[in-house]
Amino acid sequence: MKHTPAFKIGLFGVGLDTYWQQFEGLKERLEGYLGEVHIRIATLHPGIVNAGLVDTADKAFAAGHRFRTEGVNIIFLYVTTYALSSTVLPVVQQAKVPVIVLNLSPEAAIDYTAFNKMNDRTRMTGEWLAYCSACPVPEIANVFLRTGIQFYQVTGMLYNDVECWQEIMEWVEAAKVAHIMAYNRLGCMGHYYSGMLDIYSDLTQQYRFFGGHIELIEVDELAALRREVTPEEIEARVQLFRSKFDVQADCSEAELQRAACTSVALDRLTDRYQLGSMAYYYKGTGNADNEDTISSIILGNSLLTARGIPVAGEYEIKNAQAMKIMDSFGAGGSFTEYYAMDFNDDVVLMGHDGPGHIAIAEGKTKVRPLYVYHGKVGRGLSVEMSVKNGPVTLLSVVQQGNGKLMLLTAEAGSVPGPVLEIGNTNSRYKFSIGARRFVNDWNSHGPAHHCAVGVGHIVSKIRKLGLLLGMEVVQVC
Repeated sequence: MKHTPAFKIGLFGVGLDTYWQQFEGLKERLEGYLGEVHIRIATLHPGIVNAGLVDTADKAFAAGHRFRTEGVNIIFLYVTTYALSSTVLPVVQQAKVPVIVLNLSPEAAIDYTAFNKMNDRTRMTGEWLAYCSACPVPEIANVFLRTGIQFYQVTGMLYNDVECWQEIMEWVEAAKVAHIMAYNRLGCMGHYYSGMLDIYSDLTQQYRFFGGHIELIEVDELAALRREVTPEEIEARVQLFRSKFDVQADCSEAELQRAACTSVALDRLTDRYQLGSMAYYYKGTGNADNEDTISSIILGNSLLTARGIPVAGEYEIKNAQAMKIMDSFGAGGSFTEYYAMDFNDDVVLMGHDGPGHIAIAEGKTKVRPLYVYHGKVGRGLSVEMSVKNGPVTLLSVVQQGNGKLMLLTAEAGSVPGPVLEIGNTNSRYKFSIGARRFVNDWNSHGPAHHCAVGVGHIVSKIRKLGLLLGMEVVQVC
């Protein structure tokens, strides 16, 4: 989307101004800790609005105003020492964005022996106050809950704490994905596959939870754009196909050119509407141009998916959202559904016809000609691939009976073995709870028969995204 606001992180520390005159060097020490937090978060994302150490109500209102006017998307509140909740609340009330409370001790423990040898009660108290970040967190939590502030916590150490900083990194990533979804333009081209009741979706609920914009597009527009594509552009796109795909010998030049023409037109369509994702389906009967367009769309949509504009077939809007989430996390996000079960090897075969995410393929994606698109009109070229062997995550955006959306997810492994060589995406997935239980448990939550698959185990990130979006997250395994 043009002019999308930059993603920004708000950061501030809290302390108590009364302490600074009482304990020499304490403020400077705590500001140093806050600076370290800034440096560490900046390695994850450089766009930080740092309001410094907030230690009075006046500074709190000023910090909140700054966060609001500079448009921060999430706030990290670093609790350096004891602080009054009255110096915290105005900041987040003004900003009106989710807050992550960082309860980070500078070390694993106080050096009790050295501490007790100081023989200066004032110095000893000042030293203790540099370690008592945990002290005001219950007070802050109490006030946040009673005033309706959305907050989450990370408890750990400022230094040498991999688990703690992994959690902070996941909050940053989840907030960035929420920001991407909030400004994403989803194109919906064509209409639902008639009779697939599970994929019908309330578009207003998509706006409610994800934000963004949904553009309804006619297939005729893409067909018209095809007529503007030049022979030189078609030839260049055919060469791109040959470099990106493993084009099989039985693919005719005429079909490659037909797909190339549609691919170039698709790029122009996505540019025209600034699309970040798309769902499509069209029967293609009664209009030769439209049928020619839709039956030659798979390679172009696969290229779009690989460059961060995921495309879901069968007008599965919910799954286009799931694919966009997975891709925004850097995991890919390929369109998939159950294909078969292998009880001998205890795996579920999953895949789909139509576009695949070639960037997460095991090896180079093959292009094969199909002489019939099963259940659909037309024939043409299709892609055949398996998802990279290794850890994977499944994600489904589920519309529940009450109309609300939820995120259903599972972690698995993409494993080697025989697949169906039918010109579709197709992989073998092994689940920790076994194939039988996975299928039963997954189905029990009422997802559509499609889902998105991406590489890596990222459920912990999806959980954080769900919290930021106000969506229930269910993990099957």
